[in-house]
Amino acid sequence: MGFKKALAIGGIVAAAGVTFAGCGAGASGNGSAEKADTVTVKLGVVGAIYEDLWKPAQEKLKDEGVNLEFVQFSDYVTPNNALNSGDIDLNAFQHHIYLDTEVQQYNYSIEPVGYTFIIPLNLYSNKVKSVDEIKDGDTIAIPDDLTNGGRALKVLASAGLIKLKDNANFSPTLDDIETYNKKITIKELKANTIPSTLNDVTAAIINGNYALDFGLKTDEAIFKDTSLNEEKYWNLVAARTSDLQDPKKKEAYEKVIKAFQTEDTEKVFNDKFGGYFIKVGWDKDLFNK
Repeated sequence: MGFKKALAIGGIVAAAGVTFAGCGAGASGNGSAEKADTVTVKLGVVGAIYEDLWKPAQEKLKDEGVNLEFVQFSDYVTPNNALNSGDIDLNAFQHHIYLDTEVQQYNYSIEPVGYTFIIPLNLYSNKVKSVDEIKDGDTIAIPDDLTNGGRALKVLASAGLIKLKDNANFSPTLDDIETYNKKITIKELKANTIPSTLNDVTAAIINGNYALDFGLKTDEAIFKDTSLNEEKYWNLVAARTSDLQDPKKKEAYEKVIKAFQTEDTEKVFNDKFGGYFIKVGWDKDLFNK
């Protein structure tokens, strides 16, 4: 699948070039040397679709002295570790609540520098046409990480399959289910494996980028996410906190955010992905909070 495609990290740094990431690449795609004032910014992403989403920004940044290099990861666990360790400069794959959870759990020194979009966490099935067809004994797959899993449980609650306790946390767990309106089995699986299980389960909550990589369309969902106005689910770009104290790095990162938050990017959202991605938070300046 596309999200497993890895891009080479590294290369030869041109003598006059500047690279922020520790293992920087300096040669451009056609083998010519970078301009003397060009900086390479490594952006960690999860899924091939992110390269399409970021392509207009990447092209725009070439004229602003920034070589935006994509670094692909195949899971949600690695990119924040890689960012915190200095292997990449930025990442763009997660929503706010996931970042908050990771920072708290692993004591990462990383923070958001700009919002990108929100994507739905929908319920898909190869076996039933609607939620009403789900019956006792059926199995529903959801992501096994706390934040996406909690969001998935909220979707199942909105669909009327379960009822969550009134005092459930923002990211509920299976223990927070008060009532099963249908006696379903909820199976927690790695988010990137769930699309391939659609023939084995009755239905599944699938993260947006994995759904797209698997060729699923929003109009194929049997129930659509209703939490799109919740800021904690907005996707973002994250950077190391220490880098934001470096004026040159901060300037480059500001250029990256500005280059993404454009009509050209929104055109990709609508024309290439049918409005699956929805811009949010583009009016918020996270560099000067």
